[in-house]
Amino acid sequence: MESVSVNKFRDNLKSFVEQVVINHMPMKVTRRSGEDFVVISADDWDREQETLYVLQNTNLMEQIAESAKSHSKNDGYKPTKEELDEIIGL
Repeated sequence: MESVSVNKFRDNLKSFVEQVVINHMPMKVTRRSGEDFVVISADDWDREQETLYVLQNTNLMEQIAESAKSHSKNDGYKPTKEELDEIIGL
């Protein structure tokens, strides 16, 4: 993660914000007299929040683990040809 001083960030606000949004890379802004902070795009923030929700949902994580097990054993649900055609839109 790139790190810049608050003064440099303030002086180049527009270009740094564009960089964060386009590259999807957060930027750490450091301050001499206090806590640092991080700038992140709204899309990236939303994605991080969704990931945290999934990781904190015990039931959902158990379902994912069960699905991964059945997939690795190749014994999960197998859709019919008609179901596959509907899924892939043929």
